[in-house]
Amino acid sequence: MPYPRMVRIKQHFDSIPPVDNIPQEIHNQLSKSRVMSSIKPGQSVAITGGSRGVANIDIIIKSIIHELKSIGAEPFVIPAMGSHGGATAEGQRMILQHYNITEDSIGAPVKSSMETCKLGANKDGIPVYIDKNAYEADHIAVVNRIKVHTDFTGKIESGLVKMMAIGLGKRDGAATYHKAALHYGFERVLRGVADVVLNTGKVAFGVGMVENPYDETCIIKAFKADNLISGEEKIQEKAKQQAAKLPFDELDILIVDEAGKEISGTGMDTKVIGRMMQLGEEELTTPKITRIYLRDLTDKSMGNGAGIGFADFTTKRFVDKIDYKATYMNFITSMGVQKIRIPVHFDSDKEVFDAMFETIGMVKPEESRIVRIKNTLRLDEVDISESLIDMAKNRNDLEIVDNLKDMIFDDHGNIVPDKLL
Repeated sequence: MPYPRMVRIKQHFDSIPPVDNIPQEIHNQLSKSRVMSSIKPGQSVAITGGSRGVANIDIIIKSIIHELKSIGAEPFVIPAMGSHGGATAEGQRMILQHYNITEDSIGAPVKSSMETCKLGANKDGIPVYIDKNAYEADHIAVVNRIKVHTDFTGKIESGLVKMMAIGLGKRDGAATYHKAALHYGFERVLRGVADVVLNTGKVAFGVGMVENPYDETCIIKAFKADNLISGEEKIQEKAKQQAAKLPFDELDILIVDEAGKEISGTGMDTKVIGRMMQLGEEELTTPKITRIYLRDLTDKSMGNGAGIGFADFTTKRFVDKIDYKATYMNFITSMGVQKIRIPVHFDSDKEVFDAMFETIGMVKPEESRIVRIKNTLRLDEVDISESLIDMAKNRNDLEIVDNLKDMIFDDHGNIVPDKLL
């Protein structure tokens, strides 16, 4: 079967430059407007540590700890990640270790527990839960990346509000809020829960980060508790503007080299691939992709097979890496079991291609529109098939940086090179 030739292109995004000195920016943000004014010497502060692969997260948390210690506070970090890590204290501690967040690396304790306290209920009658270690601290510092959410669209999506609900709620909260979202919608549930958490008076401040399309920290903003939600709304708009996209909206095939929980909560960013598959939410209309081929699972995903259900084809190596107990726990809790269905899979890339090209309609393989990406976070350099070259040449934001090349396979039938970047 003839395969299309591929060429490397570079996307030039209209992006915000990265923060030059992250510790200094953290200092500037926490020093302004008396952000830390409610914290007294000797008081404890629980800092939220999430499960995503946030750029520079270890540096950011270490810098926050440094600032808190400078005023005599006693900070510590808690894993704030719902049901991730198999919904176990040790599993969540290990996730933080993967991001270089340990007591030795950040200079503060890491307290991991799945135990929660019930705060009562929000205005819709939804029970509200909070990590016990966080609740027993004098204060809480909410830290998270602000970005588009994989399950819904709103003024508040993924960020500090979500962290106060799903993150701090551990499995008890995550399971409850996902169920409630089917009736009330995600944004309403998250806002309602966050209001209850804020009303405890425990939250001292929040620090939100935005990443540009090159996966670089480009915005860091600190907010006092009383303007945390309004501040996040403003930053959310900037985050949406910085979200990277595929270079074309209509494709026959999207090849994704890897998926993982550190890349997206759903393994692959739904807004990038155009498939959300979320109960109670309208499906995305763009991009329009006939087939998605997902090739591998990252080591940092620790066996969580998130993303597998969005693909039409995958490899046996991906399937063999799945820790089904951890994956099932995560997606049963989030009520997203449809997102972890196992697609058609073969031993090698070549076997997948031979089957996949039979399923894209009346399109010759060598004329098919294909984009290959490393993962849904890294879209600055991608490979495109020969049929897309003319379109690329007519775009000022796309630059062809290599020559056309035939697809090469090794003796086992797998693509060479194995990874895009």
